[in-house]
Parts: sequence; structure tokens; C-alpha cells
Amino acid sequence: MLTMCRTLMGDPDFVMIDEPTEGLSPQMVQKVAEVLKAIAEKGISTLLVEQKLSIAMDIAHRVYVMGHGQVVFEGTPAELKGREDVRKEWLEV
Repeated sequence: MLTMCRTLMGDPDFVMIDEPTEGLSPQMVQKVAEVLKAIAEKGISTLLVEQKLSIAMDIAHRVYVMGHGQVVFEGTPAELKGREDVRKEWLEV
């Protein structure tokens, strides 16, 4: 959270965020999700690497799924929701 706040103080046009919810409690995950939504609503472009798909799908305009070091899917959140094959192969445990 501190790093995100420091970054926003610089009035960036673009931020890269790598797994901001890793290891956080469910309550803190919700808070981070709210901050990420606020960043997106301000028009700041964001590259978000996140394992919690629900957070990424809620704020993303484009989604990329990687497997074995390769992009295996590229599209909108709605397109990914319609691709059960990609979800089963790469996103479900």
C-alpha cells in the first residue's frame, strides 16, 4: 500500500504493479482492489500482474494469460469469460 501511495504522489501516467495482494488477508485484498479501481478510474494506465483473477477481471480492459513463458490468451475480460478451454487449462487448480 505504501509503495502504491508513493508512486501515485509522482502523478504517473503509467504504473506497473506485481501481485499487490500476495500474502494479504481477505480484508486487505479488498482494500487493495479498491485502490486499484481508483487508479484505473483516474485514467492511469496500469500493468497489473495478479494471481487473483477476480480482481484483474474487474478492472482490466485487456487480459493476457501466460503459460510456460508464452502468452496463451490475449483479449478482453468478456472474451476470457467465454473461453472455458483457456480457463480450465491455465487458470483453474
